[in-house]
Amino acid sequence: MSYKYKRKKDCRYYMSFLWMGLGQFLYGQRIKGLLLMLCQVGYISYLIVRGGQDFVNFFTLGTQKADNWLNIQGDNSVVMLIMGILSFLFLGIIMYIYYLNIVDVKKVCTMKQKGEKVPNFVQEVKLLFDRQFPIFVLFFPIIGVLIFSVLPIIFMILIAFTNYGGKIVPPELVDWVGFDNFVKIVALSKFAPTFFRILGWNIVWAILSTSINYFSGIFLALLFTNKRVKGQAIWRAFPILAYAIPGFISLLAFKFMFSYGGPINQIIQEFGHKAIGFLDIDAKWSARMIGLFVNAWIGVPSIMLLATGMLSNRDESLYEAARIDGASNWVQFKKITMPYILTATTPVLIGQFVGNFNNFGIFFFLRGGLYLDKYFLASDTDLLINWLYNLSIDNNYYSIGATISLIIFIITSIVSLSIYVRSSSYKQGGDFA
Repeated sequence: MSYKYKRKKDCRYYMSFLWMGLGQFLYGQRIKGLLLMLCQVGYISYLIVRGGQDFVNFFTLGTQKADNWLNIQGDNSVVMLIMGILSFLFLGIIMYIYYLNIVDVKKVCTMKQKGEKVPNFVQEVKLLFDRQFPIFVLFFPIIGVLIFSVLPIIFMILIAFTNYGGKIVPPELVDWVGFDNFVKIVALSKFAPTFFRILGWNIVWAILSTSINYFSGIFLALLFTNKRVKGQAIWRAFPILAYAIPGFISLLAFKFMFSYGGPINQIIQEFGHKAIGFLDIDAKWSARMIGLFVNAWIGVPSIMLLATGMLSNRDESLYEAARIDGASNWVQFKKITMPYILTATTPVLIGQFVGNFNNFGIFFFLRGGLYLDKYFLASDTDLLINWLYNLSIDNNYYSIGATISLIIFIITSIVSLSIYVRSSSYKQGGDFA
C-alpha cells in the first residue's frame, strides 16, 4: 500500500465524531452535513423536552400517585413504560445513524486523500436510488415496524416483569418485580397447579393435533392422487369446502351438534338412551377428542392441498425403479414418498405445531368461559393461550398473562428451532435426493 493511503486523517474527519455531519459539511458536502447535524439537534431537543425524563420514568414507573380529592394528577405507569421503550428505540435509531455518519465521513476522507472528487448531494441521491434502492425504500417501513410491531412486543415482555394487573392498575403505581411472576406461576399454589396441568395438556394437544392433521392430509392426498380412484376432483371438493367455510362458523356448528339439544343427542335419545354431555363440565376427554376432531376438520384440507400439489410433481421414475427392485407399496412410501414430502414440508409442519400450540379458537368456541374447581380461572380443555386470555382480559391479571405469553414464546421457539436445524430442509436447503 502506498504512502498516500496511510496518511493520517485531518481534523475535519474527527469533527463528525463530535457532531454528526460536521465533517461532511467541512469536506464540502453541505446538504448531507446539514441533514445529519439536524438529526443530532433534533435528538438533543427531544432529550431536553421529553426524552431524558422518559428514560428516568422507564426505571421508576412513576413516583406520584393520583389523588382526585386533592386534585393531584398522578403518574400513569403504563404510559411511562411505553414512552420509555420508545425513548430506547429512538436511542437505537440515532446510534445507528451516528454509526453511518462515521462510516460515511471515513469514506469521504479517504476519497479526499486519494485526490478523488467527492460526490455532491444530488449525485449521492442518484447513487442511493441506483445501488441501494432497497435500503432507501425499506427505511421508513422499518421505522413503522419498530414503532407499531416491535414496541408492543417489547411492552408485553416487560409487563411480565412488573406487578401490573389485579388491583395494581392506573391510577395505582406499577412497580418492577423482576422474576416474581415466573416464581408465582411455577411455585405459588394459586397458579402453579393450573399452569402445569394446562402445560401438560397443551403439549399433548400440540403433538396430537399436528400429527393427526399432517398425516391425515398426506393420506387424503395419496388417496385422491391414486389413479385407481375415480372422480378425484369431486372427492377433493369436499375437504376444500370444509376449508373454505370460516373456522368460527364450523366451530359453532360443531358446538351445536354436540350440545344437549343438538342432532347427535336427539338421535341418541330416539334410541332410548339419555343425552350425553359431550361438552359438559365433567366431559374432560370427550371434549378434548371433539376438539381434536374439529381441529382436524378445519386443518387437514390445507395439508391435503399442499401434499397433492407436491405428489403431482413427483418423479415417477423413482417409483418405477423401486418396483423393478421388488419394493412394496409400503417400502416405496417409507423410502421415497415420505422423505420427499417431509423434506419440503418441514417448515409447514413446524408452523402447524406452533399454530396448534397457540390455537385459541377451538376450545374458546367449544367450551369458553367454563371454570373448574381444580383449575384457577380455567378448564381441563383450555390451552395456555386460553388461560392467558382468561387471566388478562377477563380478570385483569396482565402481568401473569404477559409472563405466560413469554413462556409460550420460549417453548415454541426452542421446539421450532431445534426441529428445524435438524431437518433436511435446513441442512440440504430443501434439496431431495
